[in-house]
Amino acid sequence: MLNFLPAPLVGLIASLLMVLNALFWVPILLLVSFVKLLIPIKAVRLLIDPILLHIAEAWIAGNSGWMRLTQRTTWDVQGIEGLNYRSWYLVNCNHQSWVDILVLQHLFNRRIPLLKFFLKQQLIWVPVMGLAWWALEFPFMRRHSEEFLKQHPEMRGKDQETTRKACEKYALIPTSVMNFLEGTRFTPAKQQRQKSPYKHLLKPKVGGMALALNAMGDKFQAILDVTIVYPDGAPTFSQFATGKLHRVTVRVRPLPVPQHLVQGDYAGDPAVREAYQQWVHQMWLNKDAQIEALLASS
Repeated sequence: MLNFLPAPLVGLIASLLMVLNALFWVPILLLVSFVKLLIPIKAVRLLIDPILLHIAEAWIAGNSGWMRLTQRTTWDVQGIEGLNYRSWYLVNCNHQSWVDILVLQHLFNRRIPLLKFFLKQQLIWVPVMGLAWWALEFPFMRRHSEEFLKQHPEMRGKDQETTRKACEKYALIPTSVMNFLEGTRFTPAKQQRQKSPYKHLLKPKVGGMALALNAMGDKFQAILDVTIVYPDGAPTFSQFATGKLHRVTVRVRPLPVPQHLVQGDYAGDPAVREAYQQWVHQMWLNKDAQIEALLASS
């Protein structure tokens, strides 16, 4: 490991390796994805999609390589044994830092199918990465505020339609649908602004999960409820790159798919919507208590 070097040098090496890894794999990813774009038929998709996923997994493995080289992180992980690489999962996780994504990819790569994240629409313009996410068919969500939707009612339901179309594609080959239910990274300021009833979490947004379950509930083997805790505080990417992420605690809990909710009309049936919200609220209460216990024992 290179963590004995001065922190700025470690950060430079880590950032350079991350960029070089992306610049190597993304052009290959785009080249293969253009074949699927040029020949938009199901048979070609079924042939090309596994190739794209293997390219993405090799890319993630490269990231894990430079992480091991530059970081001296203690990983306390439970619950990732016995997962099925050839099945479908709905994955939800608390969200504190951009580092969460690297943590999740590092732990789940080649243990379950590639994580497909729901991303903010603006992220499609991120150099190189935006094209990669587009090639891998990550859904780009607009996430308008309620005030905006009142002024532009024609935009209501657009994110739901994006989710539905993405899930139709994901049903063709094993996929892990990843959703940060909070919709944004946790900060005490956001928690206070929301008046969140949880100590360590923001209020969950249930609609995306409900749509994914409605579209693919018969495919999902389980819901993977993931909790990430940083005992020394949630790191920025700069802190992570410079080797200052010393400890990560992760707990993975497989949950059964709530079959009584899968076929319900979340958007149109208030009773179904209330049942979903109560189900997720209980999940969030359990997660909040788990985070409190993990922090107390760290």
